[in-house]
Amino acid sequence: MANNNPMGAISSYLTIFSVVMGLMGATCSSLHMMSECKKAEKGSVALYIFGDSYFDVGNNNYINTSTLDQANFWPYGLSYFNSSTGRFSDGRLISDFIAEYAKVPIPAPIMQPKNEEEDNYVNGANFASAGAGSLVQTFQGAVIDLKTQLNNYKKVKFWLRNKLGYSKSDKILRSAVYLISIGTNDYLSTFLTNSTLLSSYSQTQYVQMVIGNLTTVVREIHKNGGRKFGFLNLGDLGCLPGLRMLNPPNKNGCLEEASKLAKLHNVELNNLLLGIEKRLKGFTYSLYDFNRSLRHRMNHPSTYGFKEGKRACCGTGRYRGIYSCGGKRPVKQFEVCKSPKRHVFWDSYHLTQTIYQQMADEMWNGSHRLSGPSTLKALFQCL
Repeated sequence: MANNNPMGAISSYLTIFSVVMGLMGATCSSLHMMSECKKAEKGSVALYIFGDSYFDVGNNNYINTSTLDQANFWPYGLSYFNSSTGRFSDGRLISDFIAEYAKVPIPAPIMQPKNEEEDNYVNGANFASAGAGSLVQTFQGAVIDLKTQLNNYKKVKFWLRNKLGYSKSDKILRSAVYLISIGTNDYLSTFLTNSTLLSSYSQTQYVQMVIGNLTTVVREIHKNGGRKFGFLNLGDLGCLPGLRMLNPPNKNGCLEEASKLAKLHNVELNNLLLGIEKRLKGFTYSLYDFNRSLRHRMNHPSTYGFKEGKRACCGTGRYRGIYSCGGKRPVKQFEVCKSPKRHVFWDSYHLTQTIYQQMADEMWNGSHRLSGPSTLKALFQCL
């Protein structure tokens, strides 16, 4: 009998996805990578980072944008840096921990002024911008969109070739790992602004536009040397404190319309990667199930050492979902919890350093069957 319930089909897919990821992951590498792997020395593989506020380490400090898309003020950074760096957390991000595990310097924001005489970009670069989306229209004019991040990467390639020559620069780019987190803002923006873009398309068409732009960028990175990629899928967007609070007071669940878009996106992202692996020579990847990992921690916080899985540490209102952390945003009132490490959520849309470290561990080692077909550790171990 045919299944006429699309959400039922998606739910079934996600179950199968987790099983398949488990079978494919938690090993040193995918089979074809193992057969071609030339072992890399520790710290010899560069890390190039694209995406949004999950990976932005300060690029938005250097652009003309609003405080909604900046985090260079207290209490951001209080748990580790003792000052704000532009990271949207109380401390370090996933990408910071991945760099530590790979024994490479934390890639600096591409927008940060640099000494042209230094070996910039040899160990990597961070192109990510808080608020960025796959679509140019997402928070347009206030962020560095994914297409512009790609253009900045091409400038880095040009700089490396001028500095090191074709052979050495191409070797760096070919052996590097490219870490990408994108898509969240393409969907959040439709709930948080007066954007009518989503209403012009069906949900499926809109998701395909987002994935289509990501496909173009991945192909271009591959064309310019990239071979090894790490991706995060999207969390249950409707469960973020900033969207959960949009439900009526008598309804405490997640905003289902937003979570549905994330599920559709994750199906399309998985299909994209399965297809592109077959079509692009040498393309190898690790896909981290950010959705399942975050959902488990929201629903069972104590299992992972947390006390609070739904209410943010910093903000105000229901679930501290009003995006006021720091008091420099339109709403000035905010509270900060006593122990950020006991919270899953740091502010209305972002996570604490503690959960980012747990996730980085899972991405690196492939633990709990959340990464596949390769692990990030395997990608860094091969040239």
